[in-house]
Amino acid sequence: MARQSPQRPDADEPELDESTASAAADEAEDDRPAADRALWDELRIDPVEIALPAGTGFTLRAYRPARELTPTDVAERDEDDPFLARRQVVEAEDEDQEVVILDEEFAALSEDEDEERPAGRRRGAAEAAEEKAEADEDEDEDTAGDEEVPAFLSYRGRLLLFKTPESLVSFVRSGAPNDLSQLDSWTELSERVEPADIAPLDEDTYELDLVVENLRGGHDTWDPTLLIEAGEVARDLAYALRLPAVLDMLSAGSSLDDLDEALRASVNGGIGAFLGRRRLKKIGAQTASLGWRTIVGKISAVVDWRD
Repeated sequence: MARQSPQRPDADEPELDESTASAAADEAEDDRPAADRALWDELRIDPVEIALPAGTGFTLRAYRPARELTPTDVAERDEDDPFLARRQVVEAEDEDQEVVILDEEFAALSEDEDEERPAGRRRGAAEAAEEKAEADEDEDEDTAGDEEVPAFLSYRGRLLLFKTPESLVSFVRSGAPNDLSQLDSWTELSERVEPADIAPLDEDTYELDLVVENLRGGHDTWDPTLLIEAGEVARDLAYALRLPAVLDMLSAGSSLDDLDEALRASVNGGIGAFLGRRRLKKIGAQTASLGWRTIVGKISAVVDWRD
């Protein structure tokens, strides 16, 4: 049997080059119907996609006033980490010792002041100061309680990441315990969500797996959008999952916070962008990459992958 020669395109139909094929693929993708956001906007919960060195997964995130949320319970998670548990014991002992010393010093000073003051005024000023401090504390608590904070689909201090939309939806419908089930809209979500709904917006898609490599490339290759978004989700995760070490590394005044501010300034345009780029040149690439490697590692350590 004679071997058939491969079919060739008709002479009147030019073969598509790579750029034409890519443009056609992009056009086809643009023609796809956008995911319906009505469910998420109504229930105030969003699907999120996070890429880590171990893989990419889907989860959920919501923002609510702090007073409406019960923080995730990290006791079991921290017990699994002997180094963290030991450090917490040492810190607790140090705090107890410090409190005792301060109490003794304060008691001694109070006794001396009482002896010097007239009898009727010995406690008046102290009581007034204490009342003012309590009032200020209550005001601060009220303000903090009204502040919206992030909560993720997590359980006992671990972030639940799902490899597919189907597995995420299956979990939501299962009634399994998790930290988002305390939301008043959770029951309705579990009844209505479909795999097709798990389509995160671009601003809810984070590539933490690329951050360290991007920083290692040097100032000229840094991707401001990638790094700024990574900082945003890392702060959210650190708060929601109770990772104080990560919060400290990204706190105001830290080197990584300086990096974040310089990156934001560099993309704002005008003289601010010029000054931002100058500030970026002063930030060590090695220091930044090492810091972010630690952050990504700490977040990865508290992920519970679900297939």
